[in-house]
Amino acid sequence: MKKLPYGISNYEELITEDYYYVDKTMYIKKLEDLPEKRIMFLRPRKFGKTLFTSTLEYYYDINATDKFEKLFKNTYIGENPTNLKNSYYILRFNFSGIDTSTADSTMIGFKEKVILGIKRFVNSYKLDFYINIEQTPEGMLGSLFEAFRNQKINEKIYVIIDEYDHFANELLGFQTEKFKELVSRNGKVRKWYEVLKEGTENVVDRIFVTGVAPITLDSLTSGFNICSDKTQNRDFNEMLGFTQSELKRLMTDQEISEKNQEIIIPIMKENYDGYKFSIKAEEKIYNSNMCLYFLNDYIKYNEIPEKLIDVNIASDYSKLSKMLSLSKGEKKQEILEKTISGEGVMTEITEKFNPEVEFKDEEFASMLFYLGYLTIAGERLGIPELKIPNKIMSEIYSSYFLNLLNKENNLSISNDEHNKILEEIALEGKIDKLVEIAHRYLNNLSNRDYQKFDEKYVKLIFYCIAMNLKLFWIKSELEVNRNYPDLLFIPKDNTKGYKAVMIEFKYLKKDEKSKLEEVKEQAKEQLKTYGEFEEIKNIKDLNKYVVVAVNDEIFIEKIV
Repeated sequence: MKKLPYGISNYEELITEDYYYVDKTMYIKKLEDLPEKRIMFLRPRKFGKTLFTSTLEYYYDINATDKFEKLFKNTYIGENPTNLKNSYYILRFNFSGIDTSTADSTMIGFKEKVILGIKRFVNSYKLDFYINIEQTPEGMLGSLFEAFRNQKINEKIYVIIDEYDHFANELLGFQTEKFKELVSRNGKVRKWYEVLKEGTENVVDRIFVTGVAPITLDSLTSGFNICSDKTQNRDFNEMLGFTQSELKRLMTDQEISEKNQEIIIPIMKENYDGYKFSIKAEEKIYNSNMCLYFLNDYIKYNEIPEKLIDVNIASDYSKLSKMLSLSKGEKKQEILEKTISGEGVMTEITEKFNPEVEFKDEEFASMLFYLGYLTIAGERLGIPELKIPNKIMSEIYSSYFLNLLNKENNLSISNDEHNKILEEIALEGKIDKLVEIAHRYLNNLSNRDYQKFDEKYVKLIFYCIAMNLKLFWIKSELEVNRNYPDLLFIPKDNTKGYKAVMIEFKYLKKDEKSKLEEVKEQAKEQLKTYGEFEEIKNIKDLNKYVVVAVNDEIFIEKIV
């Protein structure tokens, strides 16, 4: 049984230290067979981008010829090598981890990353080259290309850039003007890419660039318009992440029985699956990092992890969410409300963003797609329909939406209030504090909001608050989009005697208050029907509530 490669992004380390490898090397050949030699490929955080770039590095590195058999035996590309294997000088850059607190620190960090990449290149290939750190980053890159052309006649460089947009994304989230200074117009970073483009005229043969969002592409276009974007290409939909068959093979290797797989695969599917990056792709993809996090914990303790998301992943998405503030589109709130309610958004996906031009609604929905909050769920007349891919992203998305409401209405839920909600539901099966907090949000809505207000919005507020209650599995009609209870709280640990809660919501306008008892009876009948569902019938200590909102008032009734 091989070790799980959780947190491993170096291909040589993964292979030589006997970690399990989900073979993606068939895509090396697919990339090589493309007519384009310079490729851009984007994916959300934690999808295995760095590991794939490392795989490319070891496959094409002229210095790794003697390691080829050891590194690639039993892989697709090892059994079907191309003519270009071990034929390039690899120049690799990784632009993650740059301090973006100021414009100066960002530029210093960018330069340090450039120096690191050049230094590694010079040392690996014994190039006679003095790195003049007094030069600008573009100056150093240009000098390197000149030295290489003079010393390695007829040889070619393969440039690999990982996380090309990482520092730019952080700058955009916090300091838009500093981003423009460095990347847009005549920015220093843009000049570096101009020199890279010039390198393709003589010494650079191939380029592979990864990142999350095409946020810098439009800014760099005039200086770097040579990459072909394969992000939405159907042939590369499964290049990163895990398919279900790949996940099952991994679990079988880890000696997880078929019986146990039948238990945990539905949980993993609900929480980590659902990504589709091409409108014509046939298969949905699991987030590989989330799967490895889950399995690492499951194998270690022989039980479902208490926390289904790695805190590092949650932190990454929290940082990325700040970029969404760039959007000033009129329908931004509507897009958020629709998607968090389980509805789809029909939109073309923007392939390049220009931060100097105000983001509109289409750009906002597209950014949600690139960041991983939404994915392609279908299409209509060739236009993609975007939806939240899974439960984990719904949880992260809900936190973002709730934070947005907090900011707009100057509200927040304190830790004491959060704990009180948990305590009441888990120990008493009561929802008084939950209703109190939701009522606070309703009271802060403007009259204009009430004009478009409905039952769905009430559910939305309760749902977003509920998604932060980690003791419970939260199941909702918002997610399953069918005849199902509006909100269901099921304790994750059924050994501690925690209560379960089921809520059915109704909404009345102010002039419809006379119908209060009537809609209560309708809700009671629905709860009675749901109680006959096999899934719900077996829930212990289930407390049932009807919640009716009348404009900004909330009426609750417990059903015995």
